[in-house]
Amino acid sequence: MTRSLSCAFAVLALLALTGANRPTTLPARSVYEADGADSVGTLSPIDRWVRANLAGNGLRPAPPASEEVFIRRAYVDMVGAIPTADQVAAFAADRRPDKRARLIDALLNDPRFIARWTSKWCDLLRVKAEFPINLWPNGVHAYQRWIRDSVANNTPYDRFARELLTASGSNFRAPAVNFYRAVQSREPANLAAAAALTFMGVRIEKWPAERRRGLEALFSRVLYKPTAEWKEEIVMLNPAVFEPLQAVLPDGKSVVVRPGQDPRRAFADWLLASDNPWFARAAANRAWSWLLGRGIVHEPDDLRDDNPPVNPELLAYLEGELRRSGYDLKHLFRVILNSRTYQQSSIPADGIDLAAAQKHFACYITRRVEAETLSDVLDGLFGSPEGYVSPIPEPFTYVPAYLPAIELADGSITSPMLDLLGRSPRDTGLESERDQEPNARQRLHLLNSSQVQNKIARAPIIREWMARSRGDDVRLVEFV
Repeated sequence: MTRSLSCAFAVLALLALTGANRPTTLPARSVYEADGADSVGTLSPIDRWVRANLAGNGLRPAPPASEEVFIRRAYVDMVGAIPTADQVAAFAADRRPDKRARLIDALLNDPRFIARWTSKWCDLLRVKAEFPINLWPNGVHAYQRWIRDSVANNTPYDRFARELLTASGSNFRAPAVNFYRAVQSREPANLAAAAALTFMGVRIEKWPAERRRGLEALFSRVLYKPTAEWKEEIVMLNPAVFEPLQAVLPDGKSVVVRPGQDPRRAFADWLLASDNPWFARAAANRAWSWLLGRGIVHEPDDLRDDNPPVNPELLAYLEGELRRSGYDLKHLFRVILNSRTYQQSSIPADGIDLAAAQKHFACYITRRVEAETLSDVLDGLFGSPEGYVSPIPEPFTYVPAYLPAIELADGSITSPMLDLLGRSPRDTGLESERDQEPNARQRLHLLNSSQVQNKIARAPIIREWMARSRGDDVRLVEFV
């Protein structure tokens, strides 16, 4: 039993410390680097723009990540899971030159991709039943299913945005209207701020008051109407207003909305116009930050004139690629994932400062595994699922213990482990709500808590690993 505990705690240490602060003095060559710095693929347009920027800043790119590191990275990023030892071994043994591209395609079509990216969008769209959002459980499930269907169908991102921005109807029967219910206040200022944050990547609280009022006017005629059905609400254009509406779009252009027309459509038409840079730029920057750990504009939802992109040409290329693909986010993911920039080591080239390397994407940015993924990995390893809790017991809040954390629809339903690991509370839609910084409490809990020790003691997989390793400690660790 002592040997099994030692093995399990080693596993937890590796998982818990992923993305921890790296040493200030880096080794000349990491064990995670692949042999041959130019052995992986050819330079893509992404790589050419990144390397031009690196050369201009006196930096050099890191070598490619090893096969073992790459497959784990791709699994965690795309499907919120870690590959099995057999999958890693098979991938490392594969001699086909396009095996990384094949793996990327397989993960993009893996059913777990749908759950992973539904969860990501639920964070940004504030899918939460209780305070301070108050969608209520039945609204949450209608909204989450709509988001999940959109991800599963790879709905073009511009259509996804338009449906949310212009939605009207019942929160049960037209689930996209929950975009206007998933806010802490229903004043036009809050609705405008939510729309701008989500689809323009901007925080209008930092705008001059006159500019804010121009956008807020476009959300001033949203009406909320209760019905006789429990927790049902109709979101609609206020039919009692007959005057024309004068507003100002974010680019300074005035617009007049005639009586009976929905001002939100005027905003959506402006935002999604082919010559408007805001929408594609924000989406491209978000996608890059999700996969590389940092936006080309950092933070990814704080685009403004005095916060310029670190590589404007790269951002422009990604914007154009998203438009050319018909706003296909999967295509954009594929383009980024297949680049050498994504596939490089997290250890900078010799003599390169780590902070500068990460800022300019001269190496992959390590970060801690997200709360849902780590919780699910531990549950899968030890065969003892977390128990979920809801702050306010309501109908439909029962969640079976076997449901993976990545599948949780409601941000109100959580577990002590998810809270400890920094799961997003889904209160504001800001990317920074998710706490990705490792801390001592997390390490101590994973290494020393009775909860984790009890999981290990009951874990059948530990006994299986020990039997298969036949006393070989090196082989035992390879099963992780």
